[in-house]
Amino acid sequence: MSVRADRLLRSARQVAFFRKAGRKGQARQIVDGILPHTAVEFPMEYPVTTEIPLTDPRYNAILSEFYTDVTAHLQSLAQAGENVIVLCEGDPFFYGSFMHIYTRLKDHVPIEVVPAITGMSGAWTATGLPITWGDDVLTVLMGTLAKDDLVRHMTDTDALVIMKIGNNFDKICDALRVAGRYDAAWLIEFATMPQQTVMRLVDATDRGAPYFSIIVVHGQGCRLWAAGWS
Repeated sequence: MSVRADRLLRSARQVAFFRKAGRKGQARQIVDGILPHTAVEFPMEYPVTTEIPLTDPRYNAILSEFYTDVTAHLQSLAQAGENVIVLCEGDPFFYGSFMHIYTRLKDHVPIEVVPAITGMSGAWTATGLPITWGDDVLTVLMGTLAKDDLVRHMTDTDALVIMKIGNNFDKICDALRVAGRYDAAWLIEFATMPQQTVMRLVDATDRGAPYFSIIVVHGQGCRLWAAGWS
């Protein structure tokens, strides 16, 4: 996280964070030892995660009600004069759940969004290889996309990041093979976390992958070498 975020957290009075029921929450675990012991915590527990397919109409209905309820609670705290910090994994404006709260709150209470480091940045850095060179085009894909859509995007880009792996792992691997990108792909699990693992995807096919995994394919664009370097 940034120094700015660290400073805010060390003086926090109210802290909200997302988590799956029965879990501590990844964002909350990251700030262990940083929050003051007097901070009041508000865990926002998802009513569903993977139990219902994204295409099921109930999925949006259940989550919409959830976001409305937690937003109402946060708004009441803010209007009572409390300064509330909402924890986010990665950057708040990059595929995060926070955006559903932000759009509901932004016209009612003041909100300051602190930029952060994305998980994909930590993932490609962990491979020890630059993700883009020169004019490489970088594409970020969600593993939840249909296989044909994955193949199309994989074929049309130079560098590639695939998020939301989990149950989509086999489909993603098949799409990478069709697109001719499989042999160049890397799998990073739990990027920047203590249990981080980094490996070539060809060595991980029989393992599957947890939700907090990212697949990257590095760009191979223009590289300028300094005179005398090898």
